[in-house]
Amino acid sequence: MPLLSLRNLSVSFDTASGPFKAVDGVDITVEPGEVLGIVGESGSGKSVAMLGLMGLLPPSATVTADEIAFEGRDMRQMSGRERRKIIGSEIAMIFQEPMSSLNPCFTVGFQIKEALKAHTDLDRKGRKDRAIELMNAVGIPEPERRLSAFPHQMSGGMSQRVMIAMATACRPKLLIADEPTTALDVTIQAQILDLLLDLQKERGMAMILITHDMGVIAETAERVVVQYAGQQVERQPVSTLFDAPHHPYTSALLAAIPERATERRLPTIPGVVPGQGDRPDGCLFNPRCDKADDKCRTVVPPRQPKSLGEALCHYPLNHPANVSAA
Repeated sequence: MPLLSLRNLSVSFDTASGPFKAVDGVDITVEPGEVLGIVGESGSGKSVAMLGLMGLLPPSATVTADEIAFEGRDMRQMSGRERRKIIGSEIAMIFQEPMSSLNPCFTVGFQIKEALKAHTDLDRKGRKDRAIELMNAVGIPEPERRLSAFPHQMSGGMSQRVMIAMATACRPKLLIADEPTTALDVTIQAQILDLLLDLQKERGMAMILITHDMGVIAETAERVVVQYAGQQVERQPVSTLFDAPHHPYTSALLAAIPERATERRLPTIPGVVPGQGDRPDGCLFNPRCDKADDKCRTVVPPRQPKSLGEALCHYPLNHPANVSAA
């Protein structure tokens, strides 16, 4: 049984110009102990999909799905109180921008202890001892002294470690890491990723890693979901995706990795992810795709079989017919 199963998850927002579907028919399964990567440009609906799962979107958002199941339990049928028992304890999330995710009005120790107060039966001393233990586990020096520090008194890397301590305080079975290295320098990024993977392996928890960095996916994830303009355009094991991408968007993302570039000038993808007012007919990627034809510009592509990475494309790359024609 999958730890998490999302089927046909969609998220739309009420706007002055009408509803806007930011996430359109996403399917995700996560097995216990697995690391799943979700990649795509900004505006692809990666974070919104996970915030929809967590119930953290504003009232203007409408979340629908054919299935939202955690350990076989249907979260759509749960009361708000039942969902709150799961969110934050069994499913936890590390948000982007640690400096803005922490409350500047309270000490980091208070914020970690509040998470423990909400989801455990520990008394005041137990919560303090556990907070010190967590801060030590994530590599924060002098954790007892740091309990009384405010977020602005800590660096970006230390703030992110506090966020990780809060998220893992109740030993979640699933950790969602949303761009956990945003705004951190390269050295600190590597340290944070190593810390997350060490915690994931040590505690046997599953992890969903949201990122723009295909290099990070190559080093950390077992399977990868590629999103574009709210849609899943490809799903593959990492072991095969880098050698044989099937969607042109995935191929373009891989070509933009500096280490894989074959020319002196780094390849780019022209244009931007479409928003509410400029969504094209047919395939949403067609205005930016160098392989698009009239069919791509008029007909919504079908989802290809699993052998082709479930790519959402009329002409998937590495398709036997396309390879023989070439």
